[in-house]
Formats: sequence, structure tokens, C-alpha cells
Amino acid sequence: MDVLGAWRAFVNVSERGSFTEGAAATRVPQSVASRRIAALEKHLGERLFDRSSRGAILTQFGRDLLPSAKRLVRLADDMEHEAEQAKLSPLRLAVPDICTVRDLARLDVEARRKGIYLHFHAALPAERAELVRSREVRAALVAVPPGDATWSVRLGLAGAADLPVKTVYAETLRAGRTARSSRRSRIWIQPEDDVPHIRDRMFRIRDAIGLQPAQVGVSTTLTTAAAEVLGSTDLLLCSVGQAEELGLHWRPLGEIQLVRGFEVSAAVGDDAERIRTRLRHPIARCLGANDRDSGHDQDGGTPSRSST
Repeated sequence: MDVLGAWRAFVNVSERGSFTEGAAATRVPQSVASRRIAALEKHLGERLFDRSSRGAILTQFGRDLLPSAKRLVRLADDMEHEAEQAKLSPLRLAVPDICTVRDLARLDVEARRKGIYLHFHAALPAERAELVRSREVRAALVAVPPGDATWSVRLGLAGAADLPVKTVYAETLRAGRTARSSRRSRIWIQPEDDVPHIRDRMFRIRDAIGLQPAQVGVSTTLTTAAAEVLGSTDLLLCSVGQAEELGLHWRPLGEIQLVRGFEVSAAVGDDAERIRTRLRHPIARCLGANDRDSGHDQDGGTPSRSST
């Protein structure tokens, strides 16, 4: 028996004094309302309506139960309303500050179509992870090694001038003996990539090929790094999408393959799964990830020089 449906029919019929009008208010056929009330009477062991009189006249038992029935129906209506409001409450999501306004707006539109209302909080990798731990956000797109990632973004080097090679090797930045007094080109790591699985591997390559410590550094902001690159022969470690947005010329890095990895972290597991499954493709676009990036060589092996 649909207990709540039966009590709802009982309240509507009693308030209108008619099975026909009460059934209409309950949005069920009269026969269904009658069956529900009959089942409720059988369950309670007493009559709720006097069947011998015309119309729907409550028995004394029915009048005694009507106030409680009204409270039950009202509470159920309130719960349904609150459930609908809860669906509309924004899910605060920490995202990389490299995501563009346009891409975030498109992500928001597609999320709403799937019943998810997002509120974005742009932050750097360490801050995003902390925001989840402190529950200042419900979920975050956190930086993880590529082997643990749902979304992967391949990185390379980009410069202001069009490069005459298909692959850039960092060792070509090593200055010769005759160039000691000239400025040496640098590789800039932006704040989004200031994480161990990218920064430390880049530093190890720097030391292995004999670059000066200052030739590979972490910039305070992406804007600062981009300005350094646009005004010199420096190179920016970035994705293809970022290079296009900044008007730079992108090439793969020769000595090592570096990949940004992203995963959803949430205080409640259901939030993480909902974001991961329902918004997988819109988030991929927002991060600049695609199917090609998912097939990268995650062991960081060195490509053959035949690619130059």
C-alpha cells in the first residue's frame, strides 16, 4: 500500500467533501483514490468515511485522525520542496586558475543541463587540495601524477618565434664557451605546474644536461612568465591550448614527456563520482585535455631524436 498516497487522498477527499473532487486534487482517478482509502481503512481496522451517507462524510474516527494526516501530508510536501531546492544549490568547485572564462561558462551550461549547479573557485594546485580538506569547497580538480589522473594534458615548450624543428630539446639552451656574456634563454614553469611530478622532473633534466640553475625556474604568475617569453627567446612550459591563447608557437619537449594530471577530490564520494561521470567531457575541454593526451607515455621515456 502507498501509505503516503493513501493519507494524501484521505486529506483531499475530507477537505472537499467529495471523492471525485478529492481524487482530482490528488491527481489520480476516483477509483484509485477510493482503493487507497479502502486499503487505509483495512490497515487501520476502522472506517474513515460514512459510506451510508451522500458525499464524503467523515466518521468520528476519521475526524480524530484528520489533523495528524494533514501534518503528515504537509511535512511530505515540505520535504519534496526542500529536495528540489537542494538540487539547485550550487556545488562549490575549485578549478585551476588557467581555465578561461569562456570554457568555465560552457562547463557551467552543460552542468546545468545535467542537473548540476556549479560555483567556481579558481586556485593554484596546493590551495585546491587544501580547500577540499578544510571543506571550504565541496570538490576540486586537483593535480595528480598522470597515472592517477582522469584527465591528462600534454605539456611542451612554446616561444614567441616560430621554431624550425618539430621537437625542442632543452639541451639546445646550453650556452657555448663563446656565449658566456650573452643572456641565456630560460624555460619558465608556470604556477599550475609547480608540483613535484612536473617541477622536479624538469629540474632533474636541467641538471642532467648541464643548464644553469636559473635557466629553468618557476614563475610567480602565468602572466609574468608569458611576458618574459613574449619579450625574449625564453620558452614557456605549457599546453597546446595555452600556447594558442597566448599567441606562442608550441613544440613537444624532447628529453622527457611531461603531463598535467587532474582528478576530482571531494569531501563526499558521491560528489566526486557525479562530477567525474556526468561532466567528464566538458571538464576535459575546460582543462585542455583530449583523447590524444590520454595515450601519452607515462613513464617519461625519451623520444628518439629522429622526430626533430
